[in-house]
Amino acid sequence: MSRAVEWWDRHQIPLYLVAIAAGAFAGLAVVEVTPFLEAFGVLIAAPLAAAAVVQALARRHRAGRIVEEVMAGSMVPLMMATLAVVVGSQISAVGSQALALVRLVPLYSAFVVLAVAVGRLAARTASLDAAATRAVMFSAATRNSLVVLPLALALPAVLDIAPLAVVTQTLVELVAMVVLVRLVPRLVPEALPA
Repeated sequence: MSRAVEWWDRHQIPLYLVAIAAGAFAGLAVVEVTPFLEAFGVLIAAPLAAAAVVQALARRHRAGRIVEEVMAGSMVPLMMATLAVVVGSQISAVGSQALALVRLVPLYSAFVVLAVAVGRLAARTASLDAAATRAVMFSAATRNSLVVLPLALALPAVLDIAPLAVVTQTLVELVAMVVLVRLVPRLVPEALPA
């Protein structure tokens, strides 16, 4: 039993982030609240609030619609730049912890496979067409792990592997998305059988 608990402890770092943030990590206060809240506020809450403001303005004003269109058009290049900067900043640390992080790859890969299957099942249950089914399958498999990276970086040094696990998850997810671009159209042809 202890071996199973030990395996779970080593492989569920994202769940630990939630537990730590809630102060439920074995009753210990291991997170310094100030950097954690700053990272959350500046890197998560502020961009979400800005997006809500732009969407509200877009409903009422032409300038808001222009900003929304420009941002939508620049989403892919901005995401590519973000990925390059994040992965570039963490890749040497990932390489130095490769032996510990490689054990996470099968777990993250299994999640993708399971998520695609669950997405397909959910789409079938909802009687979605082919395009919507593909969208659900991709959405289920994509966890957007970089959203929690600022929070992982705010953790104390004792948990310095957490951001590296997030970057590893992102790299696995990127490879999975490339594979799924080819695989999903085969799994879900344009004309779904009744």
